[in-house]
Amino acid sequence: MRFRLNPDPGLEGAERLTVGRRPAGITALSLFFVFGAVMSGATAVMLATPGGPLDPVWRIRPAAREELAPLGGWGVLLMATVSLACVAAAVGLWTGRRAGYRLAAVLLVTNLLGDLANAIVRGDPRTLIGVPIVAVLLWYLRVRQPHGAT
Repeated sequence: MRFRLNPDPGLEGAERLTVGRRPAGITALSLFFVFGAVMSGATAVMLATPGGPLDPVWRIRPAAREELAPLGGWGVLLMATVSLACVAAAVGLWTGRRAGYRLAAVLLVTNLLGDLANAIVRGDPRTLIGVPIVAVLLWYLRVRQPHGAT
């Protein structure tokens, strides 16, 4: 049985995707944002509880701890904010909301700018691998928007 969800009243003219018809790529991107939410949330917890049970996770990338720990509470707030933004993007993509697509695009562009900044400021060209990946994801988001979205 197929049915359409009601449009989100906060989004003029936007429609949600038909149930069961979400493109596989949007499902994958939504799960990618769930992963980002879990990782940034775990980072916030690890920053807030140094020496806690998650502390061994820092061994994966010790430089991250060195970069974020000096921020103190601001680092915890930053990572918690990133986690919440990733959750919102994941839910928005999953439900086919135009706002979810827009938030996902903003987060991807922010990541792109961070990659460019790391390449320039740190002289680390490895970060440039993210540029074409984000470009493809942004293109995909654009062509897979829910009907009626702009």
